[in-house]
Amino acid sequence: MRHRTGVAGALTAAAAVVALAQPAHAQDVDCGSFTYQEDAQTVFRGTPGDPYRLDEDNDGMACEWLPHRGLTSSTTRPTPPATLAPTTPAPTRPATLAPTRGVQGGLGGASSAGPTAWDIAIGTVFVAGAALAGGYVVRRRRAPRR
Repeated sequence: MRHRTGVAGALTAAAAVVALAQPAHAQDVDCGSFTYQEDAQTVFRGTPGDPYRLDEDNDGMACEWLPHRGLTSSTTRPTPPATLAPTTPAPTRPATLAPTRGVQGGLGGASSAGPTAWDIAIGTVFVAGAALAGGYVVRRRRAPRR
């Protein structure tokens, strides 16, 4: 009986692991991984389907906010722009934009999306299985030994 129970437990654990397994990515790439927009664009064009979500607004341009490579040579320096003294300092206010896509966008856990229905179903199955196993153990311990 114990052998069958052990085999059943091992098979259940293996089935749970296989069902939840997803293909591993070599590395997590986001816009912060690049220095220049052209580098991000090269990766974006080389990977079909935009798995790294480098093109946030689906216009074909990856990481638009990154700087572009300059056209100056390494022997010349660009002239700095003329600066004007500000007459009155501009008021500062905190940013009201919330980051999107959470960890997938490389911004930590700032995602507002919760678990999917599939995640909840899997968790419910595991909790129910643990409750049944606990009840079985309690019942076996209370039963008189023969």
